[in-house]
Amino acid sequence: MAKDLQPRREFIRHAVIAASLPLLSGSILAPRPPRQRRPLGFALVGLGSLSRNQLAPALQRTTNCRLAGIVTGSPEKVAPWQQQYGIPDRSVYSYETMERMSENADIDVVYVVTPNALHAEHTIKAARAGKHVLCEKPMEVSTERCQAMIDACRTAGKQLAIAYRCQFEPHHLECVRLARERVLGDVRVVQASFGFPLGNRPQWRLDPSLAGGGPLLDVGIYTLQTARMLAGEPVSITALETRPDPAAVEEAIFFTLTFPGGVIAQCSTSYRTPMNAFTAFAERGSFGMNPAYNYGGNRGWRSDGAPLSFPQIDQFAAEMDDFADCIATGRPTRVPGEEGLRDVRILLAAYESARTDRTLRLDP
Repeated sequence: MAKDLQPRREFIRHAVIAASLPLLSGSILAPRPPRQRRPLGFALVGLGSLSRNQLAPALQRTTNCRLAGIVTGSPEKVAPWQQQYGIPDRSVYSYETMERMSENADIDVVYVVTPNALHAEHTIKAARAGKHVLCEKPMEVSTERCQAMIDACRTAGKQLAIAYRCQFEPHHLECVRLARERVLGDVRVVQASFGFPLGNRPQWRLDPSLAGGGPLLDVGIYTLQTARMLAGEPVSITALETRPDPAAVEEAIFFTLTFPGGVIAQCSTSYRTPMNAFTAFAERGSFGMNPAYNYGGNRGWRSDGAPLSFPQIDQFAAEMDDFADCIATGRPTRVPGEEGLRDVRILLAAYESARTDRTLRLDP
């Protein structure tokens, strides 16, 4: 029996360790919060694949949340969602009627899942309706729009969080611990890659007016998050892209970040090539994940043979439960709007570096 309990004890031990680690934006990671007295109602804005296949099912597995409303521009989607999740007519909205949520006490949080260039519009509407906001990454397509989102939520007295699910995934947290505690010595180089073949079928990810960019904003942002979690805040960036059609989004982009003390991160992302891993090279060995960024099934490793394996979790349920606990207790979210703004500023600098063929300094 004691042997059977050992993996669970190890998971709990590492969760406690992770709770003590300062991460990005000075945030604190904590184990999954206890159940609150009243689960908070979440409304999903945008009923595409992520909402249908990940978020709505994840809400059924949360402790502190429940699916309380939907917002969609496709009326034909309403009935199936109502039938499956029991959503009443009063909690169904269009993008044009979102601000009427101010009259609906069943909805506490709005989760924005629309295309990148619509995040500001829908976040601001939700804030004006008096709701907290959890927004998918990337936060937006410009720093000005990111700041407008922050300002709107601050004016409304509501919290704004960005959906960085990997900051709640135990393998990622263990890698952060290894880096911060210098278990294998100081990390000197980080290599991170995330991409997949998208194909050419029409979709919003290939529309610059909606996506704001290509794979860099879509999945390259995960590699940037990895670099920042393991190495801190970069001071310069150099990027190279492939863009066969100047009027379209990039096909692939490669960027190098430098950090104080000489640490380097080499990151790549693509809409043509499958890649999904990262490695941190330290003074006495290396560690990383492969795959690293899946919704489930991620695996970690260490060059010294020590275990880097944890039970799989629902990353979306974990991030939503944590945000609900933040709201219930008044604790600031560990993934605030300022964190999303910081990433967007760096990613836009990558585009500028690729366009001008220059290395750019990054403000701290």
